[in-house]
Amino acid sequence: MLHKTYCLLCFCAVFLCCTQSTNAQNLKVDGYKGIWFTLGQFSEFGDKYSGGLGTYTANHLPVAIYAAKVQKTFFVYGGTTHRDKRHLLIMISYFDHRKKRVPKPVIVCDKMGVDDPHDNASLSIDQNGYLWVFVSGRGKIRPGLIFKSRQPYNIDAFEKIHEAEITYPQPWASEANGFLSMFTKYTNGRELYWSTSPDGKTWAPDQKLAGMGGHYQITNMRGNTLVTAFNYHPGGDVDKRTNLYVIKTADGGKTWQTMGGEILQTPLTHPYGPALVKDYAAEAKLVYLNDLNFDQAGNPIVLAVIGKSAKPGPIHGPREWVVIHWKGAHWEFHKVCESTHNYDMGSIYVEPKLWRIIGPTATGPQQYGTGGEMVLWESSDEGKTWTKIRNLTKKSPRNHAYARRPVNANADFYAFWADGDADKFSVSKLYFTNQKADKVWGLPFEMQKEFAKPRRVW
Repeated sequence: MLHKTYCLLCFCAVFLCCTQSTNAQNLKVDGYKGIWFTLGQFSEFGDKYSGGLGTYTANHLPVAIYAAKVQKTFFVYGGTTHRDKRHLLIMISYFDHRKKRVPKPVIVCDKMGVDDPHDNASLSIDQNGYLWVFVSGRGKIRPGLIFKSRQPYNIDAFEKIHEAEITYPQPWASEANGFLSMFTKYTNGRELYWSTSPDGKTWAPDQKLAGMGGHYQITNMRGNTLVTAFNYHPGGDVDKRTNLYVIKTADGGKTWQTMGGEILQTPLTHPYGPALVKDYAAEAKLVYLNDLNFDQAGNPIVLAVIGKSAKPGPIHGPREWVVIHWKGAHWEFHKVCESTHNYDMGSIYVEPKLWRIIGPTATGPQQYGTGGEMVLWESSDEGKTWTKIRNLTKKSPRNHAYARRPVNANADFYAFWADGDADKFSVSKLYFTNQKADKVWGLPFEMQKEFAKPRRVW
């Protein structure tokens, strides 16, 4: 039904999205269908990464935000047109916490035949409640696009506001500084940039943050302070990603500092400057960044997976999950657990007396593929020791991957992810769990009515 409706009704709207028009698709679809993807870089134990990647990548931030004013968690994901298609749609929806239901999701932008979830979107909500969807481009090949909702806290209609070279968008809005957008440009490898805007329409010239050969970053904002954690790609080779760097700004990018307060000159161009937190290159280890959160005092915590090879499989050793915690004067490093894949991505949550991690750390049906079974880990001593509490998912037909943490996460919609067969093309479904991580609901794959209540599946 979706495929026929889509073909008959939106050919013209699809064309307009990827031109200079200010129109978005704004069509509703009849269910939550995630995008499946394969990178196509195979070795003995399968592809470097593949599967249901609707909530990919870790470098798209945020992808979900709880808005207390309307008691809704808004979220974006990479969807598709039909269960047997690989046609990327940038989707938005919400979970209504009062009515415990979701609407039919809305297409913000059709990627016009692109099947790559590197083009997934990030989400921001401004001080007036308008929803901003930052759609990732891919280098200079495909531009990044910025859309704004026509009404506050409303997903029914969007207009295109801006187009620029933006990859891995990480937009943050603050009352003091407006938008601070962190992103990547392929200027000399994957280099980090930022730009600012008072209103989302007029943007300051892009400024380079780091250009040591290439980087991936994760960011988060507390108050007016933004912290970014990033790695380094020696020679521009992403398969050699290593080291950890952490810096901050409290004035919208006017000045950047180390966590210890040392003022930095940007762009950062030397891999052994003052921003370096740990020299993983000296240990011949790779760094896959997952999430960044703050402790009760506002100090950053980085969650990362540390590997030895970019290739999947057991011969390349276990992948260690670690938390790296700034204590106000020094960094602490603590191991959480091990898993089987570099891209077993999860999120870290900080509560007054408890830290939690939700991620695919248990082996799934595709043993050496991306993701696995989702697991809850807890720590009562600020990450020094961790205890496995439970598996959220069990006996799944497909691996679960990329558990994402909403900003200001509400207890009823605490983590959000997708599944998919990591070994071969498959359907991909979307899920969420509660704060206790003792229940999992599936977002409705097919919808006959405008609203539906998610069904508990575990």
